[in-house]
Amino acid sequence: MKTILVTGGAGFIGSAVCRHLANRPEIRVVNVDKLTYAGNLASLRPIENHPNYVFHQADICDDQAMLAIMRAEKVDAVMHLAAESHVDRSIDGPGAFVETNVVGTFRLLNAVLSHWRDLSSEGQEAFRFHHVSTDEVFGDLPFDSGIFTEETPYSPSSPYSASKAASDHFVRAWHETYGLPVVLSNCSNNYGPYHFPEKLIPLVILNALEEKPLPVYGAGANVRDWLYVEDHARALELALTKGALGESYNIGGRAERTNLSVVEAICDTLDGIRPRVYGKRYRELITFVTDRPGHDRRYAIDASKIERELGWKPQETFESGLARTVGWYLDNDWWWRPIREGNYGGERLGKAMAEAQ
Repeated sequence: MKTILVTGGAGFIGSAVCRHLANRPEIRVVNVDKLTYAGNLASLRPIENHPNYVFHQADICDDQAMLAIMRAEKVDAVMHLAAESHVDRSIDGPGAFVETNVVGTFRLLNAVLSHWRDLSSEGQEAFRFHHVSTDEVFGDLPFDSGIFTEETPYSPSSPYSASKAASDHFVRAWHETYGLPVVLSNCSNNYGPYHFPEKLIPLVILNALEEKPLPVYGAGANVRDWLYVEDHARALELALTKGALGESYNIGGRAERTNLSVVEAICDTLDGIRPRVYGKRYRELITFVTDRPGHDRRYAIDASKIERELGWKPQETFESGLARTVGWYLDNDWWWRPIREGNYGGERLGKAMAEAQ
């Protein structure tokens, strides 16, 4: 049985990875999460009693704690997803992003390096450190041309993307300098079940259900490439287990949409399954708000490399994934209602979410 440590496994993508891996009997999942505002153990409820799943509350900035966990659990691989990830929060308070995404990754790399060096030669050969990053490190694209490849130069626009870019460079440096066996991936915007409600898609779904304004930045023209989170989890497993050492893989859903069209699609989906009273349409709740500073125009991922080399393709279209996502939020208010009310096992919702509502 292979033991995989997942950092940030109580977050949105991390919990999807844990749920995916824990359903594989040949894999043992060690989830490590600090449990900040976006870490929610309720997202692990489907697997919390699985015999091949264990949780440790720890901070990646505590390298000694991380090393102790890796040694005690006899970890064979690390999937590093722990990160501060909300752009608006990074604009208001960039220090936390530097501390977690840059310093935290640095200290985690040191702990992983020590653990790896203590392994047998066979263990070292089989070990992998998978660093999970974002397409935002590449900056933005014109509305009418271009696509991000693995060779696209880094040009981050926000404190968040700058911190992730820095962490990517540290991971590559530990591979080149110390020989740590690493693989990297950069993904497009994820969506799906258990998504923290300050993000666009869950925020719009829940605001609509509560008859609140649906905030859209600027004119809603910014374009993102959307990836269903369970498709991403499958891709991450492939990159970890079959990816070439030192290589990077772009993971995207080939589903570019403007922010406005995403919000309109959510409204139309809800009109069909949870109509408003008096024949009103959810689109009537759309409210355009002042654009945020440094708002990237467009992201688009070329996922040809992972499709060609590792045989991955998304199973969900944007339409099918969105229908599944909306349905999940309608059926699972036990998960999101405590978060919306600010009384769950993390910090209270921050300024960004309060303003968005």
